[in-house]
Parts: sequence; C-alpha cells; structure tokens
Amino acid sequence: MAWLLRQGEVLASVDVPGSLGTRARAMAGRHSGEGGALLLSSVWLAHSIGARFPLDIAYLDAALVVVAIARIDPNRVGLPRARAPHVLAVEAGAFERWRLAPGDQLEIKQ
Repeated sequence: MAWLLRQGEVLASVDVPGSLGTRARAMAGRHSGEGGALLLSSVWLAHSIGARFPLDIAYLDAALVVVAIARIDPNRVGLPRARAPHVLAVEAGAFERWRLAPGDQLEIKQ
C-alpha cells in the first residue's frame, strides 16, 4: 500500500493503478466513504464516468506539485490541463479537510 503525503503529513492511502483497464475503472467500483485516493499518471484530464459520488480532482505537474484543483459531479469530464501529467482523485470534501491548495508539494511513499 502506498501513502500520499504533504510535508511529511500522511493525507490518505493512495492507489496507483498501472494498466489502462484498471485505470479506466478505478473510481467506478468505489463506494462513498471508502476513503483513499487514486493517482493516475500520463493523463491530462479527469472524468467521473461511472463514479457514484462527486470527486475532488487535483491536477499535478511532473514533480507532484498541485497545479489546479476542481470538483466534478458523477458522470462528468473535467477540463484538460496540459501542464499537469498526473491526476489525483478522491471523494469530494477531502481537499477541504486536507486544506489542499495549488502549489502544495505532494509525495508518494510505499
């Protein structure tokens, strides 16, 4: 299991799916309240197709610095972000609890 950190503070457990099929279905199988985040690499937009609840989305640059954040409702597609090759997705409300903001440096630890 991997962990999402900001300045040494653990924010959540994080899944980093590898295969295209796993990535495409990653949030669709989750239920509200399960917790944990999802980090997708080599993507420039996020979607909530098949998700059962709204998502907080963070667009991250190559160094995992937050470029932008958004909230998207189920079955929606977010705007693409060319400078952000990573997308972090979590149940809506988490970013507010974490006080996540553009400019925050994130880290993944195994």
